Amino acid sequence: MESEAAIEHIKAVVGSRGWIADARETEPYLVEARGLYRGATRLVVRPASTAEVAAVVQICAEAKLPIVPQGGNTGLVGGGVPPEDGHNIVLALGRMNRIRALDPVNFTMTVEAGCILADLQQAAAEADRLFPLSLGAEGSCQIGGNLSTNAGGIAVLRYGNTRELTLGLEVVLADGRVWDGLRGLRKDNTGYDLKQLFVGGEGTLGIITAAIVKLFPKPRAVETAFLGLGRIEDAMSLFAQARTATADQLTAFELIPRAGLDLARRHIPGTVDPLDAPHPWYLLLEMSSSEAESGIRGLLERLLGAALEEGLVADGVIAESGAQAKELWRIREAIVEAQLYSGSIKHDVAVPVSRVAEFITRASEAVCERLPGIRPIAFGHVGDGNIHFNLTQPEGMDKAAYLARWQEFNDIVHGVVRELHGSISAEHGVGMMKRDEITHYKAPIEIELMRRIKNALDPANIMNPGKVVNP
Repeated sequence: MESEAAIEHIKAVVGSRGWIADARETEPYLVEARGLYRGATRLVVRPASTAEVAAVVQICAEAKLPIVPQGGNTGLVGGGVPPEDGHNIVLALGRMNRIRALDPVNFTMTVEAGCILADLQQAAAEADRLFPLSLGAEGSCQIGGNLSTNAGGIAVLRYGNTRELTLGLEVVLADGRVWDGLRGLRKDNTGYDLKQLFVGGEGTLGIITAAIVKLFPKPRAVETAFLGLGRIEDAMSLFAQARTATADQLTAFELIPRAGLDLARRHIPGTVDPLDAPHPWYLLLEMSSSEAESGIRGLLERLLGAALEEGLVADGVIAESGAQAKELWRIREAIVEAQLYSGSIKHDVAVPVSRVAEFITRASEAVCERLPGIRPIAFGHVGDGNIHFNLTQPEGMDKAAYLARWQEFNDIVHGVVRELHGSISAEHGVGMMKRDEITHYKAPIEIELMRRIKNALDPANIMNPGKVVNP
């Protein structure tokens, strides 16, 4: 089938509401969230059902027409951006946004790929349950994209990342056939766990159209604290103590540097400094329990009292209300927003939790030696070993000249990550940005296995080509 005929066939399959060709309307589907990547496409296709997705994929398979699956397009590595040559379709799943089932006894929810993450959180809450996946883009990102990138977020420490929250999938394969793996089982020891090929696969092996995800008891008691520390090493010592002292009820453990807080206060109105004096490092710590009278407030107070006596914590405040807790969390969010006002070279890395402090110290020293005045902003979910190690440009330096050195500083930072047996992508994925770079940090046999899987499931290379791995 010729591509023109394929395009017309696709339009007929999805109907007039299921496709977009106008240049102004397709624009949001062509650009990555930070503007680092831009592509082109023949057609944006918006199917309304799994059957329509399957029919579209079958047409594309026959015509050898590449497909770029896209959710909320909030990714940060170019994974959802179409190629520049425009010889493709963008398959946007936002119309597939039904919650097919919610089983409060099985603690599961069956959802379609286009469901907005915040809507799933709300649906779970209305059923007196918790869907714990939570990240900055939750108001616009879609669960299909979360699944395809194995999204992390602030609650990984307690509940795991998206991979660990997934029990079953429905996937349209590269030839248009549908694999129905929607089984809400905690135990199924009948061979290969096929769903794990597609979770984190970034749409390169198949298109996730629905999933069964885990739910949890809804928290009845939540305690939040903001702590000031003198040394990065003390943060990780406190983490080890906190897991034990809180009976492993620690939900979040977020690192904030003073440089990040200062940047946020400068650029984001309403950002507060909760403590009386400045400190080099801060921790945003949260505990939760599904029992209203759990006593976690007392656990937290005893933990902080002991930490103050040992000198691990210099000062701190415990939120006295939900509003105050939101204000503390707003600091964490403001740090991300504030970095938009300067040139920022970003790294999303992971190292063993026991080596977080070593990584931050070594990487900071290395980049500062290379470019005096550079401002490392190391923050994030350090309780699971994930550090967002972002480098703000020196004051007064030309932004374009600074960003032109992105690869140079990638090499420095990722070199330290490799020496500490870490990962150069903790939760953002590979996409286009890190596709070639992972070949330098993964063993050749890993890349070979990835290519074999890609070639086996997508021999024509039509599923999100150019992302994750070259076949």
